[in-house]
Amino acid sequence: MTRPRRVLASAAVLLAIAGFLALGVWQLERRAWKLDLIARVDARLAADPVAAPGPAAWPALAPDDAYTRLHVTGRFLDDAEIPVLAVTDLGSGYWILTPLETPDFTVLVNRGFVPTDRRDPATRRDGQSVGETSVTGLLRLSEPTGGFLRANVPVAGRWYSRDVAAIAEASALAGPVAPYFIDADASPNPGGLPVGGLTVLRFRNAHLSYALTWFALAAGLALLAARAARHPPRA
Repeated sequence: MTRPRRVLASAAVLLAIAGFLALGVWQLERRAWKLDLIARVDARLAADPVAAPGPAAWPALAPDDAYTRLHVTGRFLDDAEIPVLAVTDLGSGYWILTPLETPDFTVLVNRGFVPTDRRDPATRRDGQSVGETSVTGLLRLSEPTGGFLRANVPVAGRWYSRDVAAIAEASALAGPVAPYFIDADASPNPGGLPVGGLTVLRFRNAHLSYALTWFALAAGLALLAARAARHPPRA
């Protein structure tokens, strides 16, 4: 191998090693971020519920507010419920999102899961509330990008994600509508449906194994390069 080629090959190897090391460090940083996220969510879940944020607080809402425990009192608008496709530990079916009307604003409440054969509200009349109702649950951020690799089709009543703004518009909800929704807790509903308390709170954290993989690749490439330097190929 000529000298210019050796120089280029060495530079390429050094760049590759540096790249592997940078990816390993990035994964360690991602791990630290994930552990901090898990700790913050755990703290919110352990805290007492607070009043659902009203219109004055909406501009300040941020992703860090997700999974805050809330309580709110109002009247369910059962005629405006929206089924959203869901896959849960109980199987496939639908989330039932129902507007809850309070004196100051309306908020969508994910009351829980129903199987496919109970999507029609006529099959679960006992689960519909009468009069004022109190709800405790988790603050969840809107899901405007669709789900199950499909976009929502409001005009056809096909919902694959809990897009608060789109649901509010399609349902022609009056008054200010909260930009978040609430996942109701496991408090049983009359008749047993919908089933609440099924919020998934599992955060995948494989960043350490990814980091070790990148560092191992960097070390392996460095060893191969050192061996090649000690025993250069003959012309």
